[in-house]
Amino acid sequence: MPLFLTDADVAQLSDLPRAIAAIREAYSAPVDDRRNPGRIFADSTREWMRVMPSVPASGNLFGAKSINGSFADGLRVSYLISLFDKDTADLVALVDGNRVTGLRTAATTAVGAEVIAPKRPLKVGIIGSGFEAQSHTIALSLVTRFASVAVFSPTQVNRESFAESFSQSLGVPVDAVDSAERAVLGADLVLCAARSRDESPTLQADWVGEDATVVSIGSTTPAQRELPAELIARASLVVVDGVEEVLHGSGDMIAARAAGVDVDRLTASLNDVLLGDRAVDLERGIRIYKSTGAGLQDIVVAEALVDLARLRGIGTELPVGIVTTRK
Repeated sequence: MPLFLTDADVAQLSDLPRAIAAIREAYSAPVDDRRNPGRIFADSTREWMRVMPSVPASGNLFGAKSINGSFADGLRVSYLISLFDKDTADLVALVDGNRVTGLRTAATTAVGAEVIAPKRPLKVGIIGSGFEAQSHTIALSLVTRFASVAVFSPTQVNRESFAESFSQSLGVPVDAVDSAERAVLGADLVLCAARSRDESPTLQADWVGEDATVVSIGSTTPAQRELPAELIARASLVVVDGVEEVLHGSGDMIAARAAGVDVDRLTASLNDVLLGDRAVDLERGIRIYKSTGAGLQDIVVAEALVDLARLRGIGTELPVGIVTTRK
């Protein structure tokens, strides 16, 4: 019978190395827009739904994540992932997607950073200290080597708490600094994980070194900004989790194109880099990883969670399923 995984189940099952492995396998296949189409939106201005379907080349399941929102009482949002068997089309699982979103985003960032960051101890600069900054710092530490970390966020107590916690867990010096510029100057790897309140870039181009790696995960809609157009213009390569989604759905890339930057020439899919179809010089030039998220990531990570849930006996088997008919 179908399995239901609650948010608490997902929290218990979350396994970042397993998620990274699932993402790496999923993106080690050629880009196929039929398997992974763009997001589908429905919007009444009061209620809205975003559906992100995927039929991954890897794994045994396919399905979709739906993000469902209502402004009737402030903004309330729920996330649901539905998974189906590739051979029978039977419903296999329903998964609360709340925590899956953060898990798959960090896992995909790890795979993206792994293919563009130098293979040596890196000086890391982080803008942000919240959930995204924390999860991405953990993910990046699994695929790169840290020499030191500098972190900035506007709230002093938050950045100091981040520094204290990660100094212990990473085993390298982690310093809380009083400006984004101080965090970034001299960094080999820059993580942008905090948007400004007015959606202006949180990073300035002249702070970034000539051969730095930059990870940007905070500009996922046309209105959001994280990186300045001047920095994108300086880049030798921008690796993205979905070319069309990032080029036309990220405010950073939209603004860069409007400023005359040839973003199409700079941009390569994560698939092409993993397959070796786009070469990357890990030591020279500014390399950027940019993400807006994709249904592919939700489905393969959710399948990994379901597999682990079956092994551990976690989750609720539903007493009923849905009808699968032969046509």
